[in-house]
Amino acid sequence: MDGVEEPAWIRPQALMLSFCGGQLWGRDEIVFSGSFVDVLARVGVGEHAARSTLARMTRRGLLARYRIGKRVFFGLTKTAEDILADGERKAWREGPVNREWHGRWTLLGFSLPETRRADRHLLRSRLSWAGFGLLRNGLWVCPAPIDVTELLADLDVVGHVKAFEATTLAPTDVDEMIADAWDLDAIAARYRAFLTRWDVEDPLPGAPDDLARHLLLITEWLLVVREDPRLPVEHLPADWPAVRAEHVVLRLRKRFEPEMSRIVESIVERLPTPAG
Repeated sequence: MDGVEEPAWIRPQALMLSFCGGQLWGRDEIVFSGSFVDVLARVGVGEHAARSTLARMTRRGLLARYRIGKRVFFGLTKTAEDILADGERKAWREGPVNREWHGRWTLLGFSLPETRRADRHLLRSRLSWAGFGLLRNGLWVCPAPIDVTELLADLDVVGHVKAFEATTLAPTDVDEMIADAWDLDAIAARYRAFLTRWDVEDPLPGAPDDLARHLLLITEWLLVVREDPRLPVEHLPADWPAVRAEHVVLRLRKRFEPEMSRIVESIVERLPTPAG
C-alpha cells in the first residue's frame, strides 16, 4: 500500500516511539520486526529506514531484540517505558497549559567551568525538557514543583547547582518574566502549524488510512507538547493556540482510533514477552 510522506522534521524514531507507546507500553508483549516496517510504510518511511531505526533504538537501549526461530521481534526496555510514561503524562494527563497553578516557581542556578561544556549542554537540555526557561544567565525558572534530585539523577553536577522553591514579590511583573524566560512566539507558532495541518474538515486526505493519520497526529502532538513548559493559563494571551490544539487532538484521536485499532489487529503480529 502506498504511504504518505511524513513532515520532514518528524524522524522515524519519533514515529516508532509513538507506535510503541500505543501498542507496547503497559503490555507484556513483543512485536514482529516486519510489523514495524509495515506500519511505518504507511507514513512514508521506507523499509531500510525502518529497519535502521529498529537497530539504532536497540543500540540506544530503547528496544530489546528477541530472535524466535528465524524471526526477530522487539519489545520495550525500562528506559523506553520511562520515556513513554513521561510523554503520556505531558501529552494526555497534564495537557499543554497549567490550569491549576498556585503561584509557586522552582528556581535553579548553576555554574560549571568551561572545561565541562558537555555537562552544561546536557543539563540545559534536561532543564528545557522539564519545562524550565532561562531567566538570567545561569538562572532557570519553572512554573511547577520539580523533583530536582530526580532531575539531576545520573548527572555529575550536584555540587554546582542551587535550587529553590519561591513565589514572586512586587515589583516583579509575572507576564514580563514569562516573556523574558520563554519564546512565546515560537511556542505559539508550533501550535498554529499543528492547527493548520489538523484543524480542517478532512485532515491528511492523502494518507492511506486512519492508522497513518493517527500515528502522524499523535507523533506531531507529542513533539509539540514536549517543547511546551505548561505556563499558567492566567498569564497567557487569551487566544493562546494550545487550548484549541488540545481540543482538536482529543477529537481526532477519538475519531481515528476505531479504524486504527482494526487495522493494527489485522497487520501487527505480537507474542508474549519471553520469560527471562
